[in-house]
Amino acid sequence: MRPHPSLQRQHRPANTGRRWLALCALLLTTACTDRQTPSDDPWSRSGELIAMSGGEAGARYACATCHGVRGEGNGFDAPRLAGLPAGYLQKQMEDYAAGLRPHEVMRDVARFLDSHERVRVANHYAALPPQAVAPATEETIDAATPALYARACQQCHGVEGVGTANGPPLNAQPAFYLSQQLQDWQRSKRRNDGNHVMLEVAQRLDAGEVRQLGLYLARIPPRPAIADR
Repeated sequence: MRPHPSLQRQHRPANTGRRWLALCALLLTTACTDRQTPSDDPWSRSGELIAMSGGEAGARYACATCHGVRGEGNGFDAPRLAGLPAGYLQKQMEDYAAGLRPHEVMRDVARFLDSHERVRVANHYAALPPQAVAPATEETIDAATPALYARACQQCHGVEGVGTANGPPLNAQPAFYLSQQLQDWQRSKRRNDGNHVMLEVAQRLDAGEVRQLGLYLARIPPRPAIADR
């Protein structure tokens, strides 16, 4: 005679369900943020190949598609990567993968790469000569904007936006991209600086100041980063 189903359940270890849920949570967490297993794809063996081919993700996710073959950006919503600090670039990819810096496309790009590939791509772009697409707009920069930058941004991002040990370079980035990032900080949509300094700074700016800072920084020529971070 088969035991009643209620008696069968009594013999099941009490913690089986909890173990299964914990295992599922662990697998989902790791799968969403890092491919974990190093790639053996020949297109993922160097940072340049990954940037141009997209590695295992394919050409659809190649960095060059949006950021240009020389890392110069597109002059609009894709920033220049050439000459930026390798440590900064790597951190942004890790933050995209983890969801700390929301961006649907960049999230998918970063998650297709394992941690070693992210390092290779960061080193590739950091080693490129800094260059950028020339600003397309002739919009006038307010005479008070350099002083606004010095007061609000210079301590972390350096004179004329060339970067410091505490903040990445901002010079020669697209005006639209810079304004968009400040707006994301204002809304707390972007929150990956670790100590909320950017939230506080951005929320003290009005819409006109955000626009002016973007225009001002976009017209400062690119140059090598002062230090890696």
